[in-house]
Parts: sequence; C-alpha cells; structure tokens
Amino acid sequence: MRVLSVIGARPQFVKAALLSAELAQRGIDEILVHTGQHYDREMSDVFFEELRLPVPAHYLNVGSGGHGMQTGEMLKRLEPVVQREEPDWVLVYGDTNSTLAGALVAAKLHVPVAHVEAGLRSFNRAMPEEINRVVADHVADLLLVPNENAAKQLAQEGVTRGVRVVGDLMVDLAMQAAAQIPARPPVLDRFGVKPREYYVATIHRASNTDDRPTFRRLLEGLRAADRPVVFPVHPRTREIASQEGAGDGDNLMLCEPLPYAQMLALLSQSAALFTDSGGLQKEAFVLKVPCVTLREETEWIETLEDGWNVLAGSDAAKIAAASRRPVPMRQGTPYGDGHAARNIVEALQERTASYAA
Repeated sequence: MRVLSVIGARPQFVKAALLSAELAQRGIDEILVHTGQHYDREMSDVFFEELRLPVPAHYLNVGSGGHGMQTGEMLKRLEPVVQREEPDWVLVYGDTNSTLAGALVAAKLHVPVAHVEAGLRSFNRAMPEEINRVVADHVADLLLVPNENAAKQLAQEGVTRGVRVVGDLMVDLAMQAAAQIPARPPVLDRFGVKPREYYVATIHRASNTDDRPTFRRLLEGLRAADRPVVFPVHPRTREIASQEGAGDGDNLMLCEPLPYAQMLALLSQSAALFTDSGGLQKEAFVLKVPCVTLREETEWIETLEDGWNVLAGSDAAKIAAASRRPVPMRQGTPYGDGHAARNIVEALQERTASYAA
C-alpha cells in the first residue's frame, strides 16, 4: 500500500508526526508532499525537526496568497505528483487550502481520498475552512472522524459509507507531550512570568486579521485582561499588530511563533488561552487550561462542555470577562483512547483489502 500524504500548515505537521511514524512502523510506503502553505521557518521547518517528520518527497513551494491563487497553484503543482507516484490513497488532514487541493486532485484522478478530521462543522460558510472541510468530506472515500458527534453530522448530510471513528491525532500527541513538561518550564523564564499569572494569545484567521476594526476590538479585550498576555504572532498577523501598536506600553508580550514543545509548555502553565485556532482549543482542553475562543463558533463543540471553552467573538468586554471565569471542575474524554494513528492505519488497510476483494 502506498499513501500520499498532503500537508502544508502547522496543525497538519503536528497530526502527521504520529501518523507518519505509525505508517513507517508498519512498513507502509508514505510519500509526503508539503504544499508550502506555511513556509516560514517558525511555522514549518522547526516542526519537521522537532517532531521528527520525514523530509517531504515533494515540496510544492506554493507560498502565501489569496485563496483562489493559492489553491489553484496547489492543484496545478500537485496533479502531476499524484500521477507520477500512483498512490493507493491520497490522505489529507483538517480544513486548509492544502486539504482542499489534495482532495480535489485525487478525486479527479480517481484515487481514493482519506480525510483525517472528517465530519467537523462550524456552520459558518463565511469561513474558508468550512468550505474546505465540507468539500473534502463529500469527495472522500474514507472519512476518519474524531468522535461520534462528527459521525452523526456526516449521517445528517447523507454520508454514511466509509465513516470510521478513530480518535484525534493532535490530542494524542498533546497528551504524550504533556507528560514530558517539567513543573517549571524554562520558557517561562524567557518571558519573566510565573505559573497561572499570565495568559497566552494567538490570532491568525483572516476574519480577525484582515478586518482592522475587528482586530482592534480583539486587542482592546486582550489589553483589558488582568494579567500579562504572551502573544506569539503568526506571520499573517505581524503587520497589523505592528500598525496597531500591540506590545507598545501595554500588557501584551509579543514574540515569534514558538516551537511545538515550547508552545505547549507555555500554554500548560497559563491561566487561560485566547485564540482563534482550532488546534490550540484542543491542546488547551488536554492541558486543562480554560480557553476563550475569538470566534462566534467552533467546530470543536466538545470543548464547550463543562465550560472549558467559551465563545467570545470579537466582543472586547466578553473577552476580558471570560478569562476571569472559574476553572471548571469536570472534564470528559471526547477525543478517543490515545490510539488514533493505529486506528487510522487499520482503517486504511481494511478499506484497501475490501477494494481488492
């Protein structure tokens, strides 16, 4: 069995770390393709080095750009790679433009598509990620969902064939990494902060960074927080953050994006997380850190249970108030048994065998 895996953004690197290792352990040939959607060293190379991901067999060098241009370039550059490699499966992760391009190229070339993190919905079609995940699900042959809620959502859309509940790769890796975090992580000394006496923030979605009034409201909410806010700045956020004076005489402590282990360690000791990232919502949940989501909706609805996550949108008052809520007392286990990589590989093997029968 040959699996061609399409990755291009930080969350996909994190997920691929476990699955690529599992594929290699079982002797399955994986062709890793990096689209170049995230290309900064802090958002790409450092994750390959730290998570010991294999060097991609193909690097498409697409880079940044508008959604149409970026996705179009990926389609153009990925198609000949799939034709040349002749994989049994094209595997895509999550909801980025890389996900959409991989799914579309494979479907048009009649190569089976496996979608990791299928079945998630924010029900906000204004988000490019929502379009990407819906399209990927509806062309996929194997829909690898993190939990029963995602499977039920697909059933409501008439998709029941090829759906497998496998758990969550990002949660599994975060659980493994959390066990290695020291009681006093060195990254705290870099920022001069003490455990539970600071917050962490990340902002990167176009709806928050491309609209100046919205970004100003987010900054207003963060500046009203009662503790310092460590703010690793995504590449697409750098310019507007600078223009709005973030970190100039306020409580915001800006820095470059952090490597995976450092970010997880910093998050683990924080009093709360402010973010518009789906992956970080889950990582905060695993670390039992309250989360304030800077969106009006989330595809990770399980994190809202028992109050671990709250939706504040861009309302400055809600953002400031939500960070000061009590830490919840209860927490469920909605994201699998810690064996998502194994479950995914077994699902691929079983479906491949059914095609051969």
